[in-house]
Amino acid sequence: MSQPIHPVILSGGAGTRLWPVSRELKPKQFLRLNSEHSILQETVERVGAPARFAPPVLVVSEAHRFLVAEQLREIGVAAAEIVLEPVARSTAPAIAAAALMVQERDPDAVLLVLPSDHVVRDQVAYHAAIDKAAAAARKGRLVTFGIAPDGPRTGFGYIKLGDAIEGMPGVYTIRRFVEKPQAEAAKAMLGEGDWSWNSGMFCFAARRYLEELGRLQPGILAAVRESVEKRTRDLDFTRLDKPAFARSRELSIDYAVMEKTADAAVVPADIGWSDLGSWDAMWEAAARDGSGNALIGNAMVQDVAGSYVRADDMLVAVLGLKDVVVVGTKDAVLVADRARVEGVKDLVGRIKAAGRDEHRSHRESHRPWGSYETIDAGDRFQVKRLVVKPGAKLSMQMHHHRAEHWVVVMGTAKVTRGDDTFLLHENESTFIPLGVKHRLENPGMLPLHLVEVQSGPYLGEDDIVRFDDQYGRVEKG
Repeated sequence: MSQPIHPVILSGGAGTRLWPVSRELKPKQFLRLNSEHSILQETVERVGAPARFAPPVLVVSEAHRFLVAEQLREIGVAAAEIVLEPVARSTAPAIAAAALMVQERDPDAVLLVLPSDHVVRDQVAYHAAIDKAAAAARKGRLVTFGIAPDGPRTGFGYIKLGDAIEGMPGVYTIRRFVEKPQAEAAKAMLGEGDWSWNSGMFCFAARRYLEELGRLQPGILAAVRESVEKRTRDLDFTRLDKPAFARSRELSIDYAVMEKTADAAVVPADIGWSDLGSWDAMWEAAARDGSGNALIGNAMVQDVAGSYVRADDMLVAVLGLKDVVVVGTKDAVLVADRARVEGVKDLVGRIKAAGRDEHRSHRESHRPWGSYETIDAGDRFQVKRLVVKPGAKLSMQMHHHRAEHWVVVMGTAKVTRGDDTFLLHENESTFIPLGVKHRLENPGMLPLHLVEVQSGPYLGEDDIVRFDDQYGRVEKG
């Protein structure tokens, strides 16, 4: 039997095209959009067969590290590495870091590189395509997976299939790459035949990728190699050296290697694939009623056709419209023509430029100890609902600009306030004066729910001075 394939899962994207459900601090790969598991969890589970796959390596944004760790814990998966990307440098450097680390354990490793935010519906066909790609990778090929187009989409890169490669069944050379063509060009290419969408999934030997990257982009490889050599451990995470990694050029694997190497190949893969890259793609992936409507959550429609309506909180009602997207969350509503949802990314850019916060986070924010939700806010006050997981505790901290009042709603709280430590039970409360060191813990077996009332001239999350933190956080928040 061949050596197991090493999955490398890239999870650095922000998913702005699925705003307002996807946000910077919790992008689409961490969301449960169409099933009980998140897209990241489903990606990990698809490569969970130990006879075929080694434990995965995940390359993630530092801001998402605790989300990744918690979601792996929920599905009972232990990663080989959770690598923290100190700055965004696109896919070529991220894959290089993973390749260097995997190669230390397995010099002949074959990597399967996967985005964390794609959906695959045909697992049997998926594994069959991977087996073809891995066989070619062991013979020195750098393989991408091509998806049969169902229309002239402009949001994907395209691959022109070449000749079948002798001795590699189901594997073809690549004649041409085209990155996100205009609509008319896409229609013309589909008319020619032998064009596939570039899925963004790859398979190759770690050694071959590093050889080609070193030949084509030696500066990238040198910077990444140094960052890997200087890496450190931080709890369950591997931290790449930031100054070294930051010297790498920001470049995708397509531009850095795949479009230049003579050994590129493609495996056409009919696997029920979607990148869920827009609300139109979400409409296509969802179950629809007789009028072509996908209705999710607290949604109601009348005389509506061909539309996607999602309500994650309050009732969203739509009357007399066709081919629209309406998405409501606790703090934002999107209404768009379904044919123009690619423009959501630009709209999010305008929200960010306006100095608003709705592009960045939801009202409910997740932390390694649990979560909090802003219930109300005004001049010099803010009210939050905190949920602390059993056995978890917040950092020992202090605030320069705010005082806090805690009221226990459910469970038991262990409170450290200055030199005092005491327990609070349901319907009991305490006051934390400005400038006093304090810590909140949940010593119980059930989640702790409490209401926190903050008061003071400044209530931002960056007004936290940490003295001790079991999660190793160095940033404020």
